[in-house]
Amino acid sequence: MAETIQASAVVAPEQHGLRLDQAAAELFPDYSRSRLQEWIRSGALSCDGEQVRPRDKVREGAVLELLAELEAEVSWLPESIKLDIVYEDASILVVNKQAGLVVHPAVGHRSGTLVNALLSYYPELVNLPRAGVVHRLDKDTSGLMVVARSLTAHADLVRQLSERTVKREYMAVCIGAMTGGGRIDVPLGRHPRDRKKMAVVAGGKEAITHYRVAERFGHHTAISVRLETGRTHQIRVHMAHQHYPLIGDPTYGGRPRIPRGAEQPLIDGLRGFPRQALHARALGLIHPQQQELCEWEVPLPADMDELLGLLRRFDPVVPDGPAY
Repeated sequence: MAETIQASAVVAPEQHGLRLDQAAAELFPDYSRSRLQEWIRSGALSCDGEQVRPRDKVREGAVLELLAELEAEVSWLPESIKLDIVYEDASILVVNKQAGLVVHPAVGHRSGTLVNALLSYYPELVNLPRAGVVHRLDKDTSGLMVVARSLTAHADLVRQLSERTVKREYMAVCIGAMTGGGRIDVPLGRHPRDRKKMAVVAGGKEAITHYRVAERFGHHTAISVRLETGRTHQIRVHMAHQHYPLIGDPTYGGRPRIPRGAEQPLIDGLRGFPRQALHARALGLIHPQQQELCEWEVPLPADMDELLGLLRRFDPVVPDGPAY
């Protein structure tokens, strides 16, 4: 059901001469710029009682009046799916997403997603863009995600992500023995031949990944990763580009690489690992309402914990270095 929005605001001296859509974004911060522009064009948001264009300039003292219907942003259905909720209040929800759960419906995944689950827990999220989801994790990546529960929180979180102030740290297990960490700064875009994949491409979007060695093994490395940007498949593509693909990554990792002379438990563990070994373990942001730094951290899921146990036992560091 649509919600009726009725509000008014007066243009301040420092907003004199701004475009109407710019002034409206400052005066009605609960709503996105694109939504406000739609309301201006339809006449739902007026200036001194007149319908004007988004680009028209406003004067000090002008009265902006808003009378609009807040239509549901999504048409997806709620489904009873168990979620691991780490934190919740009136503004945000922090979820520890399990591997195998798609974030939102798309072609091939019309139901059974995180969004369907969120709509079951909080039906009012139907009024938010993408049901409050402001960033994604791949289907087979586990770990922390933040979801907005109000338009104000949604706008604030989108801004923080855009300004790259949200802390996102991951744990990954890679093929290959690293000698140290580093910074990867190469652009990413759609693969020129396979549109379902991402790739390092000239002219792609800026993508920056920081990583450090967390634990070394004979032929593998556990790394801690911090994202500066948040491109699709960024960690997976960047590490494969460095020739250290993630264990279990069917898209960028190729076939499992088995160390020469590996014992059967390790062979079985590497061949049978069901997903890319990637977990979003830590999240930090400024709370949209309290304006205080909030941080969360969750342990590794059982499958990655067991994988590390296998590597510690059957793939120890050896003096002569790795061999396949």
